[in-house]
Amino acid sequence: RKMETSKAHSSESMSKDLSELMKEATKEVHEQAENTPFMKNFQKGQVSLQEFKLVTASLYFIYSALEEEIERNKENPVYAPVYFPAELHRRAALEQDLSYFYGSNWREEIPCPEATQKYVERLHYVGKNHPELLVAHAYTRYLGDLSGGQVLKKIAQKALQLPSTGEGLAFFTFDGVSNATKFKQLYRSRMNALEMDLATKKRVLEEAKKAFLTVPSPQVFEALQELVSKGQENGHPVQLKAELRPRNANKLHEHGAAPGKERERTNRRHTDMMPSTPLVRWILALSFLAMTVAVGLFAM
Repeated sequence: RKMETSKAHSSESMSKDLSELMKEATKEVHEQAENTPFMKNFQKGQVSLQEFKLVTASLYFIYSALEEEIERNKENPVYAPVYFPAELHRRAALEQDLSYFYGSNWREEIPCPEATQKYVERLHYVGKNHPELLVAHAYTRYLGDLSGGQVLKKIAQKALQLPSTGEGLAFFTFDGVSNATKFKQLYRSRMNALEMDLATKKRVLEEAKKAFLTVPSPQVFEALQELVSKGQENGHPVQLKAELRPRNANKLHEHGAAPGKERERTNRRHTDMMPSTPLVRWILALSFLAMTVAVGLFAM
């Protein structure tokens, strides 16, 4: 009887709307992210430009992969109802931000930590083999950024003294969404209308949790600790950008137009300002990837 009761309860629970189930399934992870040291420090405006640049670079690799797979499946009924490229896609915005921070050679400069690369590989795997799970990544990332990202935008702009005109913060700017509240309602209604059996719903919810937990990972701690140890042994500061980028990272990019001279001057000025960042702050910076989602889901 207990087993039958448990099954009945599970079936009743899974009859809820997918968006509500997603929120419930990720509640615990949301609370963990909300209470990380990085989250608390960020809310106080304690974030360095170097950290912010690292986060922006990681986001570029992630959204490039996510949007490549979304385009692959834009006509697939398991994803088509929530296909909103003009409103949500972030790759072009991230390219603007990276050009501002790194200058015209940003494609050769940006780092891709191992944990980020694993997330990228997961997105490609899902898009090619289990496209019905793409909605888990799209929902947690896009609606998280659309909601909580707006809070983080204001904090970053003030803490990093970024221009009031928005340079360096294009990622947080959704020009295609005039009313965030109404758009999120539309998105949730489309998502809830996706045809899924009980087993698929469960897989989507598990995938949503993975979207939270992929970054940061224990591998990042190990890789960064090794880099720091090398630097200390050799008596030199740690050169993260060269060692964190995978050999084939540039294959993800397509060369675009170089920024103007003024932007390059701004980039050099920012480079001169950047301090040497300890291991712990590089690790905490990666928490931003999960944090933007956490804050966003809380606000939805």
